[in-house]
Amino acid sequence: MINRRIYWLIALAISYGSITSCSKDMTQEIAELNLDRALSPTGVLAQVVNRTSVRLQWNKMHNADHYVVEIFDNPSFTGEAAMRLDDVQYTQLPLTVPGLNGETAYTVRIQAIGSTAPSKWSMATFTTDTEQILQTIDPDKVTSSSVVLNWPATVMATSIVITPGNIERPVSAEEVRAGEALIAGLQSNVTYTARLVNGNRTRGTITFTTLLGDNVTMVDPSQNLASIIASAKDGDILALQPGTYAIDNDLTVDKSITIQGLRTADRPILRGVAFKLSKSVGFTLKDLVLDGTGGSGNQTIVYTDDATYEAFVMEGCDVKNYVKGLYHINKKTRIRSTTFKNNLIHEIECNGGDLIDYRTGLSDVFIFEDNTVYNSALARDIFRMDAGGSTEFPQVKSLITITNNTFYNLANGSKRLLYIRLTNHEISFTKNIIANSQCIYTNNNSLQVKEFSRNNYFNTPNITGTMPVTESGATTLDPQFAAPASGNFTVNNLDLKLNGIGASRWRQ
Repeated sequence: MINRRIYWLIALAISYGSITSCSKDMTQEIAELNLDRALSPTGVLAQVVNRTSVRLQWNKMHNADHYVVEIFDNPSFTGEAAMRLDDVQYTQLPLTVPGLNGETAYTVRIQAIGSTAPSKWSMATFTTDTEQILQTIDPDKVTSSSVVLNWPATVMATSIVITPGNIERPVSAEEVRAGEALIAGLQSNVTYTARLVNGNRTRGTITFTTLLGDNVTMVDPSQNLASIIASAKDGDILALQPGTYAIDNDLTVDKSITIQGLRTADRPILRGVAFKLSKSVGFTLKDLVLDGTGGSGNQTIVYTDDATYEAFVMEGCDVKNYVKGLYHINKKTRIRSTTFKNNLIHEIECNGGDLIDYRTGLSDVFIFEDNTVYNSALARDIFRMDAGGSTEFPQVKSLITITNNTFYNLANGSKRLLYIRLTNHEISFTKNIIANSQCIYTNNNSLQVKEFSRNNYFNTPNITGTMPVTESGATTLDPQFAAPASGNFTVNNLDLKLNGIGASRWRQ
C-alpha cells in the first residue's frame, strides 16, 4: 500500500514538471509570436462624400508599417485600378480619395505592409453619387421661356434632359468648348430640373424656376391684397414684391390661384394673415413669410365648404406665430392632394387645434417633405387625421408620406406624432430627424404602415415603445445642430449628412 502511494506521488511530480515546463515554453512562444505575413486590416469602412469621393477608415494593425489602397470599378479587380495609393500611413485616416466617376459601383481593397510578407486584402464596396458640375444659374440668364446652363469649359457632356416635359436635346461640340447651353421653349413660372448627361452618366443636376408669364398680377405692399384676391381669376398668379403686407381680416380664397413672392431671396411678409378656402379651389403659397402675429387667431389654412377641392401646395414658406394650428379641415372635405415642402414651421401654439388637423375630411395624397418644424404644438398632436374622413369618403385610401423632415421641440409626453385614425390609409415615415421632443409616436394600434425606416432620434425619451411597427435602420445620433435656439439646425454629424437624414437645407 505504501509503495503504491510512493509511485503515485512520483508520477504526479513528473507530470507537474512536464506541464510547468510546457507552460513556460508556450508563454515564451506566444511572447515571441512571429507571423509569416502582416495581419489583414479589419473594420474597413467606405463612405461616399462630396458625391464622387470616398472616405476610408480601418483599424490599426500592430505589425503594419503602411498600407496599400486600390479602387476598382468592378468586383473582380480586373483591368487597371481606378485609383492606387502605395504608401498610406495610419495617421492619414480617415482618408478621403477624390476624383472618382459618378454613379459608379466601386470595390476598394486594402493591404497591410510590414516587415514580413504583405497581408491578404480586405475589401469593401461603395457606389458614388451623381456628379455635380453644373454651376449656379445666373438670375439674368433666366427668362419666362428659357435658361442658360453653365459648366466648366471643355468638360464633356452629350445631352441635357429637362423635366417636367422630358425635354432632351444633344450638347454640341461648341457648347462643350464653351461650357454653356441655352435651353429654350420652356413654360413660365415652372420649376424645372436640368440634368447634364455624358453617355449614360449624369454629370450634374440643377433646379430653376422660369420667370412669371402673362397671367401674373404684380402686387406691392401699398395695395389691398384682399381686393386683389377678390378680383382674381382662376389660374392667376399674384406675384408679391418684397415688403410687409398688414392684413386686417382673414382672406377668403374662392378661385384657384397662386400667391408667391417675387424673389426667393427677399420674401414678402404677410402679417396677421389666415386663409379661408371655399368653392373647391386649388391653392398654392410659395416663397412667403406667413406671420400670424396680430391676426384672428385662426389656423393658417382653413377649409370652409363641404366639397372636393383641388391641390393645395405650400412651398418655400416661413410660417410662424399662429394660435390654433397650421392646417384645418372640419367639413365634409376631400382634397385631391396636399403638399408641404421645404418650409420653416415654428412657434405654432396649437391652442384649440392640432398642427395638421383633419376632423371630418381627408386628402387623397398627403405629402410632408423637407420641412423644419420646431417649437410648436407643445400641448397638442402633430399629425391628426380622424376617422371622420373615412366615414365621409369610405372609398378613398389616403396615401401619407412624411419624409426628410427635421422636428425639434414638439409636444409633451402624452401627445402623438402620428394620430392617424382614418379607416383606410397608408403611411410612409422615413429619414426624419426627431430631436428634443417629448411626444410619443402613437397610441393607435391600427396604423397602416407601408414604410417605417431610417429615422434618427435624439433626446426623445417617450418615443421608445410607442413605434407603430418595428423600424429598419433607425439611429440615435446627436445631430450636433449649429444653433437650434436661434433656428439654425445645420447638421454637423457626418453620418446623418452622408445618409441624407433630415431636411436638406441643413445638410449643405
